[in-house]
Amino acid sequence: MPVPQPRKRPYHHGDLRESLIDTAIAIIGERGVGGFSIAEASRRLGVTSAAPYRHFADRDRLLAAAAARAADRLAADLAAATAEEAGPADRLAAAARAYVRFTAERPALFHVLYHSGLDKSAHPELLSAGRGVSEQFTGPARDLLGATGDADALALAAAASAHGHAMLLADEPPGGADARTAADRAAVAVRALVAGWPRTA
Repeated sequence: MPVPQPRKRPYHHGDLRESLIDTAIAIIGERGVGGFSIAEASRRLGVTSAAPYRHFADRDRLLAAAAARAADRLAADLAAATAEEAGPADRLAAAARAYVRFTAERPALFHVLYHSGLDKSAHPELLSAGRGVSEQFTGPARDLLGATGDADALALAAAASAHGHAMLLADEPPGGADARTAADRAAVAVRALVAGWPRTA
């Protein structure tokens, strides 16, 4: 006599939306953005292929929600790291270090955020979420230099340095540079950047 299988717990609307985002991130972490599909997310969640479309109009909308989730998480990690430092130069270095650590500790989120290929102008939620990340660099830079164009340029340079180190770490073969070393290098680079940055009289 066959053993009866337990019925799948039905999703409520809010549960399914969040579960789709979680599942999208998991699939992208395993297969990359090119390997992600709504059909695969539906299969893993045990829902019909039509169910996700009650929450997301298409694949890009789901990807955008996943990327916004990743940006919010990155912003929170940076904010926690910079809150532990008093001086603005220290906060910039801490932001760079935390940015690289995010790559190592949350690779699926990093991949979702920077390899989705989405047009940000078509997804305002991404622009909004991205401002939370940028502020962790612009805030300390403005504290250091004042609310000037130079401060914004310093923030952009520090963020670019952090991102470059993160990408290098993401591309490391197995057994390459460890996350702590890469994060420390990013912090040292940003400190050097700050030290050499011209101050206005």
